[in-house]
Amino acid sequence: MAHFAELNQDNIVQRVIVVNNEVITNNNNEEQESLGVSFCQSLFGNDTNWVQTSYNNSFRVRFAAKGYTFDTAKNAFIAPKPFESWILNESTCSWEAPVTYPTDGNQYEWNEESRTWHLTT
Repeated sequence: MAHFAELNQDNIVQRVIVVNNEVITNNNNEEQESLGVSFCQSLFGNDTNWVQTSYNNSFRVRFAAKGYTFDTAKNAFIAPKPFESWILNESTCSWEAPVTYPTDGNQYEWNEESRTWHLTT
């Protein structure tokens, strides 16, 4: 099955739908995203914007989910920023804390107010 994400005017994912692989396969038995986009538009309107996403993260960095942003320059889906202080790693398209997570084997949670990792109990 193929998956397609509907984007709003700000490239924010509104929903993700499943499309049968037969819909996106051309006469040469090759998958084409454009066929899936056309199919989605036939269901939801020609004014809708669709982008294919990969359930197993084989392209566009990660599987899209509602609220994610599609960055056209990076050709990647980016999760919402979890905390104001976190920084986007440009190579992984993942948010990272400004302080490295401790590697002592304990569980920590981020405290935005102090901008530090706090040991969970």
